[in-house]
Amino acid sequence: MSFAPTSPVTGAAQTGFTSPTYTFTDDIAPSSNGKQKAITALGGTQTGVDVHSVSKPFTTTFFRPQQLKTLPAANPITGVIKGIPTNSYKLITRKGMVPAVNQSALVGSMQTVFGIPAGCDTYEPEEIRAMISLHIGILSQISASLGDTAVSGII
Repeated sequence: MSFAPTSPVTGAAQTGFTSPTYTFTDDIAPSSNGKQKAITALGGTQTGVDVHSVSKPFTTTFFRPQQLKTLPAANPITGVIKGIPTNSYKLITRKGMVPAVNQSALVGSMQTVFGIPAGCDTYEPEEIRAMISLHIGILSQISASLGDTAVSGII
């Protein structure tokens, strides 16, 4: 499996949006350990939202570690493994937006980073899947609330 979402993606609920969808195309990630998509078309009602352009980027990029880490050997006497490394993955979404009239676009971003201790991928992969499932489920459930908070500053 790789970072290969199916286009278009159905967006999560947001105040003022009706059935948002995002069509994308493959783009070049800023580094070789990433895969990037650029939003090229919008669906549903998203009045005032722009698709990707040079001056107002709208991208989502998934990064894996530059060097994947494996589980080190256990101490032959105690059986204890010390210094278990973590593989960190990151999803960043960037969106160009204008702060005020006659101003240049700036880039807002949000990111989710998750760290997986080496070895867990083979010993308890179901625990990794449960963690990710819950995290994305909560983000989906509170999507409109997150948008409202980012606009109003009220939690």
